[in-house]
Amino acid sequence: MEVAILGRIGYDLYSEEPHVPLPQARRFSRYLGGSSANMAVGLSRLGASVGIVSCLGDDSLSRFLLDFLQRENVDTAHVHIAPGYLPSLAITEVSPPGHFPQVFYRHDPADIMLDIDAADLAYLSSARMFISNGTSLCASPSRESAYLALERAKQAGCLVVFDVDYRSMSWRKPEEAGLAVRLALPYVDVLIGNQLELNLVAGTTDLDQATRTLRQRGIPILVSKLGDQGTRVWRGEDSVFLPPYSVEVCTTIGAGDGFASGFLYAMLRGFPVPECLHYGNAAAAIVVSRLSCSEAMPTLAEVEEMILQQRKSQ
Repeated sequence: MEVAILGRIGYDLYSEEPHVPLPQARRFSRYLGGSSANMAVGLSRLGASVGIVSCLGDDSLSRFLLDFLQRENVDTAHVHIAPGYLPSLAITEVSPPGHFPQVFYRHDPADIMLDIDAADLAYLSSARMFISNGTSLCASPSRESAYLALERAKQAGCLVVFDVDYRSMSWRKPEEAGLAVRLALPYVDVLIGNQLELNLVAGTTDLDQATRTLRQRGIPILVSKLGDQGTRVWRGEDSVFLPPYSVEVCTTIGAGDGFASGFLYAMLRGFPVPECLHYGNAAAAIVVSRLSCSEAMPTLAEVEEMILQQRKSQ
């Protein structure tokens, strides 16, 4: 197993009526969602061997999500089942190019019931790369499970990746989310976050200060997602910046998961950071040009063709 991911698997509904406000929308399409599950699909489509450690219910929606992951060649042997609990739900309005409001239902979702065991820890520690995120820290027992997994993965020599993935509806206060992530930082090799998320973790409102603070904490690789401005990656004292690829936007939901999939796939293959950024940008560009997150994830051939076309146009 190359990549083990611990985190949420969610159920997404996307409006099929562009530019119709969500209160008036009547037609929706269903998809697998959740940042961890999206990344699992994204990395698998690029050619990595991927397994996910998570928790779902025993309902028909959970069955759909498991079936989808299995069709995408994601190993689900370590997805726990919590009877009586349901996967989280996200409902999205589609009003391109820049209006995609969402409604989240995350009251006691199945993913926070993850209670990992010795077999799960052995499984994830055997991977080359371990990925988790901040949403896994929002409640017990998934919080303790995530910390245990981070500790074990670090001890085993995995490349440990942490996506801040801040979702306000999962926390009583933003400060609690920031503290929970700070407690995870000693185990992290690659930290990924947008401006809001990095400020939250660093406890500041200034991105430059947040970057300095997090670098001083000794994080080997800091990935700062700057939205439509691009992405900057810090490695020690050196940084690399790449503006986003230009494409016609269908929906920006899932852009970060697409970027992470491409970037981390390239890291897994040992590519230099500038090339990793190109893989991340290409994957993100393809995702935003399509509807949904999981089903929009590109193949390796599509990513490499996108990189080639962008370089030709420069």
